Amino acid sequence: MNKIYHVAQVNISRILAPLDDPWMEDFVASLDEINALADNSPGFVWRLQTEEGNATYIRPYDDDRILFNLSVWESVEHLRAYVYYTAHMDIMRKKRRWFAKFDGMSFAIWWVTPGSIPTVSEAKDRLAYLQSHGESSQAFTFKNIFQPDESAAEKFKALLNPCHAS
Repeated sequence: MNKIYHVAQVNISRILAPLDDPWMEDFVASLDEINALADNSPGFVWRLQTEEGNATYIRPYDDDRILFNLSVWESVEHLRAYVYYTAHMDIMRKKRRWFAKFDGMSFAIWWVTPGSIPTVSEAKDRLAYLQSHGESSQAFTFKNIFQPDESAAEKFKALLNPCHAS
């Protein structure tokens, strides 16, 4: 397959206290720096954000304590470099200060065509798919990276929306 793909990623976390609580102050104070770091990282394409420049106030789940992050990168390698080899890793090391252990899948990666922007709904569907079916080309983690599979992508769309399956 010679077609070029980008990767989308979604991650969710359950905060231990409201964002305006003093307990969350250090985390909230780091958001602008970490988001700017992502925006300027090699391979970065796009991230979900509000007018404030972050996605911390987007709440697509019934649980208001779940923070939602969605972005697109040119490759898995670029995403991995940002997550593990930049100041972002400092946030990950401290995550137990601000976030509860999450039951279920909290991170998923999937292939997207360049120029396409995943929706919040699609990202939620990818997490749910990963939780229900395990890793595949439809949703995976850094642990098992799958190659793009166009036929599987069509089956995934049909699974999510059987009324429009061809």
